[in-house]
This record gives sequence, structure tokens and C-alpha cells, in this order.
Amino acid sequence: MATIDLGKIKFNWRGTYAGGTAYVPDDVVYYMDGSVGSSYMCVANTTGNAPSSGGTLHASWQYLAKGQATSPTTNQGDIIVRGASADTRLAIGAAGKILKVNSSGNGLEYGDGDAGLQSMNVYTTAGSHTWTKPTGIKKIKVFVTGGGGGGMSGPSNDNPGSSGGGGGTAIKIIDVTSISSVAVTVGAGGNGVTTSSGVRYGNGGGTSSFGSHCSATGGGAGYAGNDDRYGGIGGVGSGGDINLHGDAGTSEGNDGSNNPNPPASPAGASFWGGLGMYGANQAGLTQANMDGYHGSAGGNMFQGLGAGNGGDGIVVVENYK
Repeated sequence: MATIDLGKIKFNWRGTYAGGTAYVPDDVVYYMDGSVGSSYMCVANTTGNAPSSGGTLHASWQYLAKGQATSPTTNQGDIIVRGASADTRLAIGAAGKILKVNSSGNGLEYGDGDAGLQSMNVYTTAGSHTWTKPTGIKKIKVFVTGGGGGGMSGPSNDNPGSSGGGGGTAIKIIDVTSISSVAVTVGAGGNGVTTSSGVRYGNGGGTSSFGSHCSATGGGAGYAGNDDRYGGIGGVGSGGDINLHGDAGTSEGNDGSNNPNPPASPAGASFWGGLGMYGANQAGLTQANMDGYHGSAGGNMFQGLGAGNGGDGIVVVENYK
């Protein structure tokens, strides 16, 4: 009858693997392959051959119990990402930062978002200004509106006068990655004029611009002659992704009965609204509320009683990351 030596069918625990130790089948060792600790069983006589390398077993060994990689994270909020050849730690980003793909397109990083309105610059005073790019801004959206035309108060009941036209508007998105500053011009609104001065025209609005990128002309002035009258033409945007015309001014005649209070003429509005009021000797109608705003035109009253000034133009810059 055959004899079985039970001592030779159990595993032989040899502890942590040592490169200079000779191993025989059924020897069991513990070995750290990189960051992964596992237990291995020897299946062939071997000396100096590590059980595995980079996760690949040597022919003299088999896994007895394969371990998991030790987490590379160290602090709350850390995450594990795959590096070039192994899992690595990505530390939590600073407050307000977002997780995004890096510029090389082969990994993750924390940084600023690439979109969203960050701030706004508004220029409403006629004259020259300079837009300076805020830190981190990559694109801007610009609204450029010319000055409104001035109204003209007519000489008589038969000819109550006319109002100015609204300034045009250009709207444009601009990549400012390689731009640090841009010259800004805000066109002045045209002054309104009454026929008592002997002049038949109001004054047109000035052109606004954002460097050489886009511009918008001002609205035309109202006119009132002895027997004819017409409202100022609207300005127009140029160079924008969207180019808008301002509303034209209007003129009103009498009703054929020499009515002492004939209708006055509505002023032309810009993209922003805010046209000057108009009327026929209405109570409470003052110079201030006949004036236009933000590129809208001035209104008027008949018989030289008053004419509104066109509003100065406006340039608005929205800054985006």
C-alpha cells in the first residue's frame, strides 16, 4: 500500500521574496511588484527570478493571491488618474477651479473654466477711451452704437419740424488672445436746433468705433424748411457680425386746418431704446425729456418751442474666458 507524506502536499511559506534565495515548487512568498503586493507559489526551481515584473509573471511562479494597487492618494479630495504607465494621484484643485483636459489632450488638470461672462466695460461718455484686456480673457462681445441725431423744431403751425434718426449698432465677437488693448470712440449725440436761430437743420450724431474691428455711424439730423421737413436717417453698423440700422426720424405736417397744436414727430430709436419725447406744446414736456439716450435721437416741439438733443453713443464690451 502506498504511503503519502502529508507534509509534502502543503504549501511551504517562505516569507518575503529574496533575490538570493533558491526556491522550489510549492514555496510561497510575498512580493511587492511596484505598488501591488501579492502572494506567489513557486512552480519550478528558481533563484534570482522575481515572481513578476510590471504585472507579468515569471515562468517559475504563479499567483496564489493577487493584490490590489496601494492607493496613491494622500489627502481628502485627491483623485486617482491614469498616468503614462500607472495610476497616479491628482491633488484636489484650489477653490473655484474646475477639472478639465490639459492643453496636450492627454490628461486631467484643475484650472479656470474656458467660458462664461467675467466682467463688462461700458463707455457712455462721448470721446476717446481705451479698453484694456482683463487677465485671463480670451474673447469679447462688443456692442457699438453711434450717437443719435438732434431734432429740429419747425417755424410754424404748418411746419412743426422733425426729429433726428437713431444711431446704428454693430455687434461683434472678437478673439483677443493676442490683443492687449483697443482704442474706443464714443460718438457724440447731435444737438437739437430751433428755427428761431435761423438754421433749418439739427445736428447729426457722431460715429462710434471699437478700434478697426467695427463701427457705427450716428443718426442724421431733423430738417424743417419753410414748406418742407423730413426726419433724420438712421445710422448703420459696419464690420460687425450683426450690423443694425437705427430708426429713422419722422416729420409731421399740419392737419389742413392750421391747427395751432399739430402733432410733433417721434424720434428715431437706437438698439438700446431711449428715444427723446415729442409733442405739441404739451405741459411738462421739457428739454431734458426731449433728449435721447444711448444713441437714440432727440424729439421736437413745433414753432421753435424746443428740440431734443440726440443721445451720445455707447460702447459695451462683455469679457469672456
